[in-house]
Amino acid sequence: MTSGLRRFAQRPPVDPRERCEMCATPIEHEHSHVVNVESRAILCACRPCYLLFTHGGAGKHRAIPSRHVHVPALKGGREWWESAGIPVRMAFVFTNSELGGPVAFYPSPAGATECLLALDSWTQLLADNPAVADLAPDVEALLLNHDGEGFLVPIDACYRLVGLVRLHWKGFDGGAEAWRAIDAFFAELRAHG
Repeated sequence: MTSGLRRFAQRPPVDPRERCEMCATPIEHEHSHVVNVESRAILCACRPCYLLFTHGGAGKHRAIPSRHVHVPALKGGREWWESAGIPVRMAFVFTNSELGGPVAFYPSPAGATECLLALDSWTQLLADNPAVADLAPDVEALLLNHDGEGFLVPIDACYRLVGLVRLHWKGFDGGAEAWRAIDAFFAELRAHG
């Protein structure tokens, strides 16, 4: 009996190649992230370094929270999508504190591609959907797809989606492998939040 419980008490192995980008301590494969607000860089962080940046006034770094909220049908979501003129099936928006407003990106084979965003329509979308209206600047995003579904997610989840698109996209339409990876990503978000 104790040997079976012992495996739950043991920590997962640490990969010596993965290190905290704040202090260089080896970290586990599953770890937290911190964002550099000025450069928008996402940094891998050990738990102590992550905790240093969980409070306001922590300088140019912010800890990325783990909150997930799924809204199957955002009120005004389809209308917002049409007014935003986003040319693909998914995009994410977050408030950039350096710019003082929202910025929108969509995943593409070339990486995260910035697109223009009408501030009025964004403000209205948040006002109409209180479940996602309190996005934390720089560290949380609203990930949307063209049918009006929305997810309040940590910003690193959005960049994980960007990585999936870059890794798997083939040809003009992406190919079956890319869409399987994208569909699995969204299924995981639905289950999470």
